[in-house]
Amino acid sequence: MTLENIRTWAFRMRGGIWTVMAISLLLVGRGGEGLIGVGLVLVILGQAVRFWAAGTIQGYRRETVNAEKLVTWGPFAIVRNPLYLGNGLIGLGWSFLAGYGSIPVFCVAFLVLYGFLIIPHEETFLKARFGKEYLDYMAGTPKLVPTRIPGLERLRGSFETARLWKSERHSVYVTVAGTVVFILKAKGWL
Repeated sequence: MTLENIRTWAFRMRGGIWTVMAISLLLVGRGGEGLIGVGLVLVILGQAVRFWAAGTIQGYRRETVNAEKLVTWGPFAIVRNPLYLGNGLIGLGWSFLAGYGSIPVFCVAFLVLYGFLIIPHEETFLKARFGKEYLDYMAGTPKLVPTRIPGLERLRGSFETARLWKSERHSVYVTVAGTVVFILKAKGWL
């Protein structure tokens, strides 16, 4: 099995891997030591970033990478992977809720899953599909961690509210249900 085969598998199975990661955080974290306020702020911020990105891009919920056009506006002007930034904030929030021991576990798992598997898999596709346009975008836009805020002209672009319910409702259900479970862990009730 090649690295690209592993990356393809990880991309296709990213939802299931995310579930396993969340369960691992619950098992590693010690109930009663979680920081509820910090955790909730991170979760809400993460879901807000996901909403913004989901309303900007279309067709992202698929088992294979695809893109009809290169989206470089809105949250994609700040980072190339705002959906994954949102996931990272949600996961980090859950780690704070679960307890201190789960924070390093999440950070390592997130780095491996997204930094070494999923994002490079998508980038291979985008380089082949968009060529120089994508390479120029890569050169001017950070991968995952915002380092600057672009001008308003790059933040503006099409956004479809109707797309949110269609594409993000599953994520909202998972985020709300997961957050309730992690709050129970933070309270020491799990």
